[in-house]
Amino acid sequence: MNEALQQVMGLLAVAMMVAMAARRLRLPYTIGLALVGGLLALFGTRRLPALTSELLYYLILPPLLFEAALALRWRELKRDLVPILALAVAGTVAAMAVVAAALFYLMGWPLSSALVFAALISATDPVAIIAMFKDIGLEGRLRLLVEAESLLNDAAAAVLFSLALAFALAGSGGSPTAPGAGSLTALGGAWDLLRIVGGGAAIGVVFGFGVTFAARGTREHLVELTLTAIAAFGSFLFAEHFHDSGVLATVIAGLIIGNFQAERADTHFFSTRGRDFMSDFWEFAAFVANSMVFLLIGARVAALPYQHYSWTIYASILAISLAARAIAVYPLAAMFSRSRWRIGRGEQFVLWWGGLRGALALALALSLPARLPLHDEIVLVTFFVVGFSIVVQGLTMPLALRRLGFLRRDP
Repeated sequence: MNEALQQVMGLLAVAMMVAMAARRLRLPYTIGLALVGGLLALFGTRRLPALTSELLYYLILPPLLFEAALALRWRELKRDLVPILALAVAGTVAAMAVVAAALFYLMGWPLSSALVFAALISATDPVAIIAMFKDIGLEGRLRLLVEAESLLNDAAAAVLFSLALAFALAGSGGSPTAPGAGSLTALGGAWDLLRIVGGGAAIGVVFGFGVTFAARGTREHLVELTLTAIAAFGSFLFAEHFHDSGVLATVIAGLIIGNFQAERADTHFFSTRGRDFMSDFWEFAAFVANSMVFLLIGARVAALPYQHYSWTIYASILAISLAARAIAVYPLAAMFSRSRWRIGRGEQFVLWWGGLRGALALALALSLPARLPLHDEIVLVTFFVVGFSIVVQGLTMPLALRRLGFLRRDP
């Protein structure tokens, strides 16, 4: 316990130094963390906690998803809900189909492995995207489009991953543990999809409204904050316990609570002090979670034995992932070119190149059972794609946003 506490304190100390240095160097904070984490790994430090799927999925993701959902305003969201849903759902399915087909037909992967990897890599990551946009000060419709889509397509990817893994495990002969394993029929898959999405959404609604109305009975800001913590983690864990979408449950709970506490202050669901305290606390919680996760991601990415496979494999799969994201963005955006939801060319480019991969993809990859065909290759390729996404795409996004005219001040 003492060693674990020392590790956490050490990480936070490093994160604070990186934050101050990144501000002076005008470098995105999260990119600086990933780079420093890589340096720590290369110098052989053993003081870093292990990056596990449990740490990412159950400790890091809930507060980050909840804090991001708290900031979304339904009044703004509903104006662009149609293109956001199209990108988050149809776009994720299209990207998954492209990646799976390319891996199966061009690279000779087993269909089960191709589907599993395609599901975990096809969604953009709100953890990386939201942290980056906060750093560089992007505001307006473009930020809403990218952040809202990333939150919702995380939920879509988690659902598709559950179904793909169930298919893979059922086909591999073993004792499947994923929800819906063994249901290889179209009807069984449709039922699993409906149950995972519907169950996660229902749990999010129950926790969101339950906490909102429970807070109405108190004026204690600490009690109100505790209730939101129950909503953030409780909705996630409760949904996962019943094999529903924990990501979707937490996002919906945060969206409901955020809109009630911000836009319905006159109804006294939350006290004024509670609203201010809630906003500050969850911003701090997201900052700490980001600090931990990007340092650990950088360290893990740098320490993996990539030499076990040819670099042409990594480059090919990276190119496939980027091409799949482009196919998910540009044709769908073209559908809205003559409507009030038109997405400009610059916005389309940001949706494509700014669609970073991150914590969710790593959490899903680390949770894969060892008996899955090409297990080790999937983990290595996932870390490579995530590392490229965070460092290369993350470093070039501020410049791209300035060139496109979306960012008119220095971060």
